[in-house]
Amino acid sequence: MKSKYLFVICFFVFGINMQSFSFPRIVKNEAFKRGEKLKYRIHYGFIDAAEATIEISEENRKFNDRSSFHVVGLGKSKGSFDFFFKIRDRYETYIDEEAIVPWLFVRRVDEGGYRILQDYAFNHSISKVNANGRILDIWQNTQDMLSGFYYARTFDFTHALIGDVFSVPTIVDGEMYNLQIKFKGRELIKTDWGKINCLKFVPVLQKGRIFKNEEDMVVWLSDDKNHIPIRAKASILFGSLKMDLVSYSGLKNPFRFQ
Repeated sequence: MKSKYLFVICFFVFGINMQSFSFPRIVKNEAFKRGEKLKYRIHYGFIDAAEATIEISEENRKFNDRSSFHVVGLGKSKGSFDFFFKIRDRYETYIDEEAIVPWLFVRRVDEGGYRILQDYAFNHSISKVNANGRILDIWQNTQDMLSGFYYARTFDFTHALIGDVFSVPTIVDGEMYNLQIKFKGRELIKTDWGKINCLKFVPVLQKGRIFKNEEDMVVWLSDDKNHIPIRAKASILFGSLKMDLVSYSGLKNPFRFQ
């Protein structure tokens, strides 16, 4: 998306004066910074099916004189899996550095010929989003699919108890959801660099979502200030998916392996 297009969407699509608005919250962020890059390997059963990267660029684009994080997530199929089911996904979000809410969200999905093109411009002062030309109501501090992941990483899980639920208001495909994750405990996970203490989470089931059972999707986050996904597993209709962290750089806090 070109720079000119970004600013036109953000500041003129609602036809209001953003200069009078200031965000009502400041989120304490000890989890990430510019320059962080994470790379994942995705297996479909025993097949090395895809890879994904998610990176916070060094760019600091200003919105209403406020700094932002520019996050880009890329996913693509590989090997024999690419021949049968080609995946080329790109997600982008600009996140307000202090409030940790999105200004802009871009989604470009191409999975086996199925395509999604989404451009969202958020105006949190009036709780609205321009979603591909439709002006929709949103909840306070609504996240997009990518910014919500970073917002969740800022949560303090120090005193989390098994069964505790954490919520992230999120807009997905033009619909509002109060996405929730449930804490299931702490586990020691083996990685290529050694063992690392992790926090285990599962999604809280909601009507109409794709997972029928609580343990159909499990995510392990590093039990440190980074809260980085180390591993994820999901059971789907025709098998299972497993995602593992394979490289990392630019972390705000160093990993501690055993």
